[in-house]
Amino acid sequence: MSTDFELKIEPPKKLSFGFNELWHFRELFYFFTWRDVKVRYKQTTLGVIWVLLQPILQVVIFSVILSRALKVPPSGIPYPVFVFSGLLFWNAFSASLTNAGTSMVSNAPIIRKIYFPRLIIPLSSILVAMVDWSVAFLLFIVILFIYPIDMNWLMTLLCWPAAFVMMLMGTTGLSCLLAALNVKYRDFRYVIPFALQVMLFLTPVIYPINIFHYPGLQYFLALNPMYAVIEIFRFPILHQLDASLVLISLSSSMVLLGLGLFYFKKTEHYFADLA
Repeated sequence: MSTDFELKIEPPKKLSFGFNELWHFRELFYFFTWRDVKVRYKQTTLGVIWVLLQPILQVVIFSVILSRALKVPPSGIPYPVFVFSGLLFWNAFSASLTNAGTSMVSNAPIIRKIYFPRLIIPLSSILVAMVDWSVAFLLFIVILFIYPIDMNWLMTLLCWPAAFVMMLMGTTGLSCLLAALNVKYRDFRYVIPFALQVMLFLTPVIYPINIFHYPGLQYFLALNPMYAVIEIFRFPILHQLDASLVLISLSSSMVLLGLGLFYFKKTEHYFADLA
């Protein structure tokens, strides 16, 4: 019986994103995520309480300045609930992009020494933000018991998981794109915080999008991948949804997801040299 065999080594197909390889190295997701979580809160006095303080302080500030001073039109629910439901996803989105954008550069020593799927690094940064999101989500549930709201619980079971999945989709695409771009163009470390500050006011976090009476402007704002996420999450609470704008935002998320993964995989063989 012949024992001869042939081992063929070749690069993956052009359209392959290496998902099988990611599954093989799945334990690294845990180690990278847990490492970043411990580093973030290790030397802080309040620890994870900061995850709760940030949205609470933001809600108080926006409620005082926008709801009262600037007289933001009512949305049909208490303004703190409206703002918190938007900040819940926006803060996770912002933290994911900020951390993932610099993740390849900050992990350069590891990238140079050993091989593993590079995509694990920005995805782990997103998982760290999801840990904070989980804590803030529990606080949001508490707020719903404080403010009496007529909720559609059946739609809640459908819309809330869908909003979470859509957040992961839009966040993953942009995070991978920015992580790859920042390796080659270090200016993005300054662009990302500024862009996020601008995007906050272009996202229906602190005001409903229907305050704009120009359809063209509404379509432009709907290109934001977080628009569909926030609107779908609020649907069981507000009982209103513009399906056309949500579809535009969802399409934008899908395009960004494909573009981000494609650009990351296309440029990852340069990371060890540039990082």
